[in-house]
Amino acid sequence: MQTKGRQADFQTLLEGQQDLICRFHRHELQPHQCGSILLQLIKAPVETVWSVARSFDKPQVYKRFIQTCEIIEGDGGVGSIREVRLVSSIPATSSIERLEILDDEEHIISFRVLGGGHRLQNYWSVTSLHSHEIDGQMGTLVLESYVVDIPEGNTREETHMFVDTVVRCNLKALAQVSEHRFFHELRAKELSAASLSLGSKEEAVHARKKEAVQV
Repeated sequence: MQTKGRQADFQTLLEGQQDLICRFHRHELQPHQCGSILLQLIKAPVETVWSVARSFDKPQVYKRFIQTCEIIEGDGGVGSIREVRLVSSIPATSSIERLEILDDEEHIISFRVLGGGHRLQNYWSVTSLHSHEIDGQMGTLVLESYVVDIPEGNTREETHMFVDTVVRCNLKALAQVSEHRFFHELRAKELSAASLSLGSKEEAVHARKKEAVQV
């Protein structure tokens, strides 16, 4: 019952994002293709989540199915091409991917699969980040959409199930890494503030001692 409740809540949330979906996630599906859009709420600000999600050259920071990544063309900006090596637990070995969009203002990243040792051809993904209130605090709503060819011998439902599972795992991992990073950012700020406060107190004590000596 609890899982069904969460799914209903997420469906309601997704239905409320039609403006964002129409703006950033419009895909024209061909008869031999399928696509989907998924969302993830993250208890960390957009800036923190974006610092993780925008790294085209280091997707393995949060994508657990990627073992290694190498930029084989370009400097990591739009148009760059990467080769990722995948872990042995999934039915694929590698993927060649090109960065299509990297928008630091709108917080959008998009890549397209050019080839590799897998069956998911013409995969195209768009990920966008948006500020969203979560439990009274500003967090991040992540929307990720994709379109992909349906492999020969597979049904639309089978393809949906497989790709959705991978994307959901990636989004959950993005949430974990981002929230962990945000926690340490807050901790560092608190320690810095405490250090400054301690320094100010020590300076005040030193000043009073100096005044006492002069008197």
